[in-house]
Amino acid sequence: MNDNIKHIEQRYDVQIDYIVDQHFSGKDGADYKGKQVYSSIQKALDSVEEDSAVIFISEGIFYEKLEVKKPSITLIGEDRDKTIVTYDVASGTEKNDGTTYGTFGSASVTVRQLNFTAINLTFENGFDYLNEYRKREDDPTKVPHIQAVAFRTADDSDNAMFEDCRFRGYQDTLLVDAGTHYFTNCWVEGAVDFIFGAGQAVFEACNIVSLDRGEKENNGYITAASTSIHVPYGYLFESCKLFKESKNMADDTVYLGRPWHPGGDPAAQASVLFYQCDMDAHIKAQGWTEMGGFSPMEARLYEYDNKGAGAISNDRRRILTRQEAERFRDYLRKSCVREAVNIS
Repeated sequence: MNDNIKHIEQRYDVQIDYIVDQHFSGKDGADYKGKQVYSSIQKALDSVEEDSAVIFISEGIFYEKLEVKKPSITLIGEDRDKTIVTYDVASGTEKNDGTTYGTFGSASVTVRQLNFTAINLTFENGFDYLNEYRKREDDPTKVPHIQAVAFRTADDSDNAMFEDCRFRGYQDTLLVDAGTHYFTNCWVEGAVDFIFGAGQAVFEACNIVSLDRGEKENNGYITAASTSIHVPYGYLFESCKLFKESKNMADDTVYLGRPWHPGGDPAAQASVLFYQCDMDAHIKAQGWTEMGGFSPMEARLYEYDNKGAGAISNDRRRILTRQEAERFRDYLRKSCVREAVNIS
């Protein structure tokens, strides 16, 4: 049994209620120093009866498709890079009944309630995207839709917070679709539309990593926001680093984003601001592009005071004034940001 519990409680000023250890061979729910122990994360989640719970997850690769259906759940990993929650289905992957998962259903982790917190964890969709992407279109083994979500917020989710977490996938990695979100010191990686959805989100001091599809012209898009026209501001990337997977990845091949209109909904008007970010040379000179016939110039896609080889100034990349940028930033910080220790 892990003896690091006391240190974790002191570091994050929390009281751990449940322990998940995949090497635990006893009866699920057994007592260990006043805490219940489980062999899987979902079993621990299903056992929660309180209004809130803190679950400590030991090092290990947890092959589980998780559903968080209770409010005020906090997940704390022992080591971000060694505590991994993963599953491996895509939108077009067939289920046993012959239907497919769909993009939303492909998520390795789905949070459906408010006040969710994750600290020190990796969330991954391990679907073999590159293998399918490289297959010929007439290959009968090719999965037709290869969107594969690692993490999703849905339904009543709101006030979600992530500290020192990693999100891994290729297409549609992180679906911030419901409520507000705050990401601090996180690592998000992908290739196509890998941060997307209708929610509001602040990404502060995060690493945004574009993965290489081996293309010389188009290696993907970072964002695909579907912010409602009735919501004033969508995504804020503040003091983030945008870099490419490797030095061999072609420069000028990744867009900052494109506006997503689910089902062609004209009321979805993407809202994104990159604020004082460091951009590597993989960022496209034109910055943004269309999606489904909707122009990025008709969406709310902006930058302010960025630097680096990818921070290029031209008419296609709209720069906000200082006052406009601060208004955008301050609104979202007030709406989304909370401290990690505020778990209830």
